[in-house]
Amino acid sequence: MINKLKLYAELVRLNRPIGIYLLLWPTLWALWFAAQGIPDIKILFVFVLGVIFMRSAGCAINDYADRDIDKHVARTQNRPLTSGKITNKEALGVFAVLVFISFLLVLQLNSRTLLLSVIAILLAASYPFMKRYHYFPQVHLGAAFAWAIPMAYSAITNHPPPIDAWLLFIAALLWTTAYDTQYGMVDREDDLKIGVKSTAILFAKYDNVINATLQVLTLILLSYVGMLNNRGFIFYASILAASGFIIYQQSLTKKREPSKCLQAFLNNHWFGMVIFIGIALDYFVN
Repeated sequence: MINKLKLYAELVRLNRPIGIYLLLWPTLWALWFAAQGIPDIKILFVFVLGVIFMRSAGCAINDYADRDIDKHVARTQNRPLTSGKITNKEALGVFAVLVFISFLLVLQLNSRTLLLSVIAILLAASYPFMKRYHYFPQVHLGAAFAWAIPMAYSAITNHPPPIDAWLLFIAALLWTTAYDTQYGMVDREDDLKIGVKSTAILFAKYDNVINATLQVLTLILLSYVGMLNNRGFIFYASILAASGFIIYQQSLTKKREPSKCLQAFLNNHWFGMVIFIGIALDYFVN
């Protein structure tokens, strides 16, 4: 039983929490903006747990969808499902349990947020299959990760998300597309061999230029959301600090070495965190 639990933990990447961080930061951005400071503790607790469970559910359904693909990719061929250590039925069971727990969490919120959560589940469940049909699975992931933003605004205000919520949604979508393209650059050669589609393949030699453009647009949109919410110096200082991470990531991916591209992808945790620190401190001081 203990060995099985370890395999399930590996299936949902509890040993690699980068996905939790990348989903958590934009969720916290939205909660702080929507609440104009520290949000209700119950709502904060529900969203943090929801991030953990839904990201874990996403990993389970992703490995189920990619069970025949992962064995051909060096980075993923030892994952529990594709290596045969757990069964397809077990992976689907883990996904179902985690989604059910997430549903129980969202029941603690208002009905408007509950309705929005249905879209969140559909986005999370459908994302892993998109790489078979089009070159923009990274955009689909961006929508799935960013959907926590309108949910956060709805949970805090019990009103339809306002314009700044949707601008923040677009910013998070663009950011996710950029960093998941960096992640796609790690597997690009393997993906080309097996016919998997991604923005890393679509962008080809323009990948770094397009990523930089997406990242700059993210900062512009974040700055505009800050302006709409009358934020001060500390928030804009965090935007400036985040731009330094973009420059660093571009230096890493310049030669498109897989290990460096992975390093750039992982660095986005710090990008998201410094933005959140700027938002939280700015509201605390002002």
